[in-house]
Amino acid sequence: MSNQVQAAVRELLPQLAERAKSVDEKGRIPDESIRELAEAGLFRMLQPRRFGGTESEPWRFYESIREIAGACASTGWVAGILGVHSWHLGLFPETAQREVYGRDQDTLVCSSYAPVGRMTPVEGGYEVSGRWGFSSGCEFASWGLLGGLVVGAEGKPVDFMTVLIPRQDYEISPVWDSMGLRGTASDDIVVEGAFIPEHRTMRNFDQAQLRTPGRKVNTGPLYRMPFGTIFTSAVTAAVIGIVEGCHRSYVAAMRDRIRLSLGGGRFVEDQFAQVAVARASSEIDAAVLQTERNVREMYECVVKNESIPMELRLRARRDQVRGTERAIEAIDILFKTAGGNSLRRGHVLERAWRDAHAGSLHVANDVERGLSMYGRGTFGLTVEDNLI
Repeated sequence: MSNQVQAAVRELLPQLAERAKSVDEKGRIPDESIRELAEAGLFRMLQPRRFGGTESEPWRFYESIREIAGACASTGWVAGILGVHSWHLGLFPETAQREVYGRDQDTLVCSSYAPVGRMTPVEGGYEVSGRWGFSSGCEFASWGLLGGLVVGAEGKPVDFMTVLIPRQDYEISPVWDSMGLRGTASDDIVVEGAFIPEHRTMRNFDQAQLRTPGRKVNTGPLYRMPFGTIFTSAVTAAVIGIVEGCHRSYVAAMRDRIRLSLGGGRFVEDQFAQVAVARASSEIDAAVLQTERNVREMYECVVKNESIPMELRLRARRDQVRGTERAIEAIDILFKTAGGNSLRRGHVLERAWRDAHAGSLHVANDVERGLSMYGRGTFGLTVEDNLI
């Protein structure tokens, strides 16, 4: 089934690529692109089977996200973010999952996980208020996953949770006007005093400890994987995919280029250009191979009902942030050697450079933090973080 979905997604790539320039200029992904990806089954790849999903191996999902991002960066980014939420929803209590998928199994969920919401305990749940930024693709979603701090009697934070909120309980504030990933429309979400029942909440500590309520009904290996790997890998997959697409465009554009300076001659005969292509492709390959290796090894652990070693979880986080860093190093190499024409607004290389750098700024791609966690673990120090 996963192969069929991937094949269907690949058939869409030419038309997604044709729309990419317009997506960047208009700052919005057309409805038809999201509809086509939904019909291909992309958003169901990590969705529980009991709600119409395919529960695909996660690396297959990431491969599709890389391919989509290589055709259109914003579409790939939004596809990865919205697609990974069907996995996250599978960790919530069954009642919450039924509320989302009971009427429409193609329902999409957006997010903004920063704990900026204020959660006040009330009978049966919480009253939630706040303003969240950077909710990619929120216009296509009917529900939102939002981060919040539970406030105790003395007004101090006592817990960190993720809450599931229906579209009628929040407003979208259209504020997105960015340098890159312009088409993601990563706008703000505003909630004012919404009631969230207990079954639509999940403690982030329990999530990090792999003690999620959804595992009682979604017993497959996919839902025994850590959030710190599954979610962050979706973010990095999009960045790597953008750079993969840029590399292909670079090679195609430079094959027939004639230098008008520096003595003239064919660009492809320049040894420095040859070295640049080699270095960039090596960084891309390293990023893909390392990130995929870790996800596969984790998946093998849970298939065997074995605990995932902390060393592997830390290594996955290390290689995930390095995967993004390697991708940025690769696109910088290409951009610096592409010549002045690539500076023109809307040029495929200029656009990819902006998009990749914008994606690298996501909190999941905090390189120093990710590497520091790995270092602490290697030295035998305690590591406590929700993103491992």
